[in-house]
Amino acid sequence: MATNVSQLKRTRIDLPEDVKKRMIELLNTHVVHLTDLWNQTKLAHWNVRGPHFLSYHEMLDDLAAHLVEAIDDVAERATALGGVAGLPVQDLAQQTKLPKWDLSVTQDVEVLKALADRWAIVANEARKFIEESEEHDPDTADLFTEVSRQLDQDLWFLEAHIEQ
Repeated sequence: MATNVSQLKRTRIDLPEDVKKRMIELLNTHVVHLTDLWNQTKLAHWNVRGPHFLSYHEMLDDLAAHLVEAIDDVAERATALGGVAGLPVQDLAQQTKLPKWDLSVTQDVEVLKALADRWAIVANEARKFIEESEEHDPDTADLFTEVSRQLDQDLWFLEAHIEQ
């Protein structure tokens, strides 16, 4: 994933420059996927239909709020390391690895299944990034752990509503 890390801003964080650059790449990749997941969660929130509309509508709004917090924390860590955080929406759309949201999917359980699939992609990515960052930057690894924990809990909420 292309990110703007060629020139770091000066920071007193004493990590090697190559470590900072790699962490910024990971962080910005996660910002892209968290942002896309937020957008898809809001699309689901706005368009869900069915007998459980109100409870799903409210739950999806809560889950989207968790993503806003995670996006902010992850992006701020990228800037703390001297990088530039995030991407314009046009670039984000080209770089996300999440499947495109199908606006024709509006039935409550089908919406939750589609979201759970996407939530799992982002949660599993966070775990992968924990492993990659923990040896060189424990603070970034800790952030990914925090985000992963919330993503896993929210994925559990989604899965608990899906008939298996």
